Amino acid sequence: MGKFTVIPQNTFNALQLDAGVLLKTFNPASPAAPADSAIICATTGGISVSCVPTYSDFGEDVDNCPNNMKELKHLDGWECTMSTTSLGTSPELIKLALGAADIDGQDSSKIVPRKDLEQTDFADLWWVGDRADGGMVAVRLINALSTGGFVLQTEKNGKGQITLELMGHVSINAQSVMPMEFYSADSTDAFTVTQRLTNVTSDYESGSIASGGSATIQLTADTGHTFTNVIVLQGGVDVTSSKYSSSNHKVTLSSVSGDIEIIATANATG
Repeated sequence: MGKFTVIPQNTFNALQLDAGVLLKTFNPASPAAPADSAIICATTGGISVSCVPTYSDFGEDVDNCPNNMKELKHLDGWECTMSTTSLGTSPELIKLALGAADIDGQDSSKIVPRKDLEQTDFADLWWVGDRADGGMVAVRLINALSTGGFVLQTEKNGKGQITLELMGHVSINAQSVMPMEFYSADSTDAFTVTQRLTNVTSDYESGSIASGGSATIQLTADTGHTFTNVIVLQGGVDVTSSKYSSSNHKVTLSSVSGDIEIIATANATG
C-alpha cells in the first residue's frame, strides 16, 4: 500500500448515517431524541440540504483586469434550501407546503391558501441526523418558507407523496444573519463504569466511559493474594471471555455500548 493510500483515523466517527428527520424545534446544546410532536413528517427518498453562495465579479467589466480577481470578488448572498418528499397529509403539513395558507379556525380539517404573505408564514426548521459515533449533525433553516407549493403525487396501490421545497430567508431585523446554520457534535452519551473489588486494586479512576469509547484497565491483586474470580458485564451481559485476560489481568474495553461492571476478588494465598 502506498503512503498516500490512507484515510483519516476518525473517518467512521464522522460518517452521517440514515436519512435524518425534519423537526419543528431542536436544541443542539442538548441533543436529546425528539418528541413525536416535534417531527414534521415522515419522508421518503432522503432529505436534500443545500447552502449555495452567489458571487459578483466587480472586475468583470474593468479593462485589463483578469477574471475572478479575489480582491474584486463580492459575496451577494446565500441560497439556503431543504427539500424532500413527504408521506404525510396532516393539515399542518399541507399548510407548510402551501406556504401562504391558513387552517380554518372553525374547521381544523380545512386548509385555505391566502393571497397575501404574512410574517407568521416564516418559521425555523431543523434537519437532524445521526453520526456513526453516536453524535449528531444538525442544520437549522432560518425563516423557512415553502417555495415549491403543494404538489401531491398518487399511484395505484401506492402511497401519496407531497413534494416539499423550503427556502431560508434573511430578516430585516437581523440583516447580517444568514438563513442557515450547521452543527456537528461528538456523542455526549456516556456509560458508567462500576468496579466491585475485593483485595484488588485498579488503575482506572474514571466512573464513566464515552459511548463507543475504549479503555484498558489493569487489575492487581493485593500483596499475598491471588485472583479467584473476575467477571466483566456490559449492559448486564457477561463479556468476561472477550474482555478479560487471565494471563495479565487486564480488562480491555472497546466500542462500549452499555454500562460496565467489573467484579474482581482475590483471596489470601494459601
